[in-house]
Amino acid sequence: MRRFQIALVAGLIAVAAFAAPASAITNTYTKDFDHTYVGLIAFYDANGDFSHRCSGSLLSATVFLTAGHCTDDGAGGVMPSARVWFQQGAGANYDPATQLDPITGYPESCAAGTLGVVCATATEMYNYGFDNFAGFPDNRDAGVVILDQPISVSRYATLAPAGTLDGAKKPGLYFTVSGYGISFSSKHGNISFRERLQAISTLVNLNSTWTDGYNIQTQGNGGRRGGTCSGDSGGPILLRDTDVIVGVTSFGKSNAGCRGTDFYYRTDRQPVLDFIADSISN
Repeated sequence: MRRFQIALVAGLIAVAAFAAPASAITNTYTKDFDHTYVGLIAFYDANGDFSHRCSGSLLSATVFLTAGHCTDDGAGGVMPSARVWFQQGAGANYDPATQLDPITGYPESCAAGTLGVVCATATEMYNYGFDNFAGFPDNRDAGVVILDQPISVSRYATLAPAGTLDGAKKPGLYFTVSGYGISFSSKHGNISFRERLQAISTLVNLNSTWTDGYNIQTQGNGGRRGGTCSGDSGGPILLRDTDVIVGVTSFGKSNAGCRGTDFYYRTDRQPVLDFIADSISN
């Protein structure tokens, strides 16, 4: 039995037809060397074949928070296994011809000397109950992955306590988002650096029919606004410029070309915090 303690820090402030899972930081992004606890995670099927990738955050040396639709196997269970890389350029040298990054091993393996240092495997994971957006807007889009090897970083992400965002209003409230997803998408193809990127996004709504207290809606990523897209799923939305997670990247509305509206599943709700705690103590 594994038992961990995750810090809950005080907050810093007193499915519809167009919804699709979010998959990269767009437009006004910068390379993210700051959030070393944010990793690129690949999931594998029962045969060990690569299935899909997401982003996520270390809450401790072995506890990795991501989205429920990332750990979901589409059949009411969770994916059999996963691997996580924490290098800023985890897949930056990915070769489409070989479908491999020869430097890091993404998405097939941990490069020599990196296992337990900046790369880890996992066979234990949990899902909060994500079911293809059933129950929208409460998508239950949270997942936890327990790493086989502990990863040491200078600091870990922390979870905002329940109700941190309750009553939050715009303008002025902003967030930092981080992930490894697509930076632009068009009919000519996707631009994906497979690098950890970050951007600033501002609050739009917490209580619309799309959010209803369960999701965070931000400004989206059109024009030169920073936002998320495919591959950023599960990555953190951090309160202002802190390491305090208030949600995970969940889905986008009318997100063609990575220019739609961004939504994040709130983790500052007691049932979600209880799910995370229960997953850690199993």
